[in-house]
Amino acid sequence: MEESVKLALDPIDYRILQALDADGRISDVALGERVHLSSTAVARRRKILEERGLISGYTAGIDLLQLGLGISVMVMIELASQAEDKLVEFEEAVQRCPSMSYCSFISGDVDFLMIIHVRSFEDYDRVYRQELSNLPHVAKIRSSFVMRTVAQRQSPPAAFQK
Repeated sequence: MEESVKLALDPIDYRILQALDADGRISDVALGERVHLSSTAVARRRKILEERGLISGYTAGIDLLQLGLGISVMVMIELASQAEDKLVEFEEAVQRCPSMSYCSFISGDVDFLMIIHVRSFEDYDRVYRQELSNLPHVAKIRSSFVMRTVAQRQSPPAAFQK
């Protein structure tokens, strides 16, 4: 977060953001009770936070295991070239991958980190053959299977401290 944006927030804004991070469906009345403001004041502040882009949307936490997607795979991808046109082609192709839920360009030994959720090891083999191996400019693909999720947060608690 840019320092000028961070300085413009007061402690109540941080408490509102923290409450919304925990429960995006909380009503303005309940949120107001939690942060000690009227529902009208909370609604106004929420609208301002949305307009400034601090709140980028509201989502539902979906239990992927109940959808049959019980295996998470961390996929590290190294490209043959990091030329701008190659990066753009790869990134555009990744966005069309139906199995991908997360992808970032990263520093270090590999170029991209991707997270894929699958039903089985056989399903991952299919994703690997049909999606990942067909991505443009890929030199190397390394996969690690998540054994257990230790912690998962939408936002770190430190984000809500001034």
